Amino acid sequence: MQVSLPALKAFESAARLGSFKAAAAELSISPTAVSHHINKLEQRLSVTLFMRTARKVALTELGKELAAATSQGFQTIETAIEKIAVKDKQINVATTSSFAALVLIPALQEFYTQYPESNVNITSGESIEANNFTLPIRLGEIDKQSSADVIKLEQFNLFCSAHTAAQFNQTEQMTIYTTDWKNSSLPSVPLQAWLQLNGLQNKQIKVRRFDQELFGIQQSLLENAYVFCSRTLTQGYVKAGVLIELNTQAINSQLCYYIANKEKHFSRHNFMFIEWLDKLLTER
Repeated sequence: MQVSLPALKAFESAARLGSFKAAAAELSISPTAVSHHINKLEQRLSVTLFMRTARKVALTELGKELAAATSQGFQTIETAIEKIAVKDKQINVATTSSFAALVLIPALQEFYTQYPESNVNITSGESIEANNFTLPIRLGEIDKQSSADVIKLEQFNLFCSAHTAAQFNQTEQMTIYTTDWKNSSLPSVPLQAWLQLNGLQNKQIKVRRFDQELFGIQQSLLENAYVFCSRTLTQGYVKAGVLIELNTQAINSQLCYYIANKEKHFSRHNFMFIEWLDKLLTER
């Protein structure tokens, strides 16, 4: 049997508050409208739900039975809505370890300052499982991605500490850390092309590789060596004065950061995060 949802809501409110007038105030309708809804509900069910007197209304036994059911039902709906609202504020991000450590996590406080009601949960790893509830920020080949999904094209250059930078032109032999991707399907880091671009192909260079850019950056700082890596990942260190980008010509790569099927992830809070991330990466 189909009954009107507004009628059930008017009944539940009147039953809980013990007053048509109080129910009308709660629902922002007139007492006459509440009475009309309940009358229609009683006619539909062919029962009397309230005993009415000049001064008050009281539930009948059948009214008490329906009141218990409607109260539980509306409470279940309200709880579900609250849970959904909380989940909407939860932003789940899955990305590479290097992007998480060097870009997202250091900037999160800035995001929370702008959107204090949100909560960002970041998981990292080189293998990211796609689902509708997680923003997958990936490193991939430009030509294989939709232009609408790309959030940053990658350029590479040489970075080091200020002390090491001062010795660059006088160094006969140098160690450069760079990356050999764990994901073999990714285009290689363009180190050789960069060396040729800057006329350094004949310089004595010892190249050492890690499978994540984060490790190469850390090791170059420990050894006062050089690291050839992404401008995106190093700009936090550059801004803090920990690293210097050498006065060499940066080179474009075939790599980009992207959000797979970005438009499918546009919930309200995800949209705010993506908009903030676009701005963050534009500054880098």
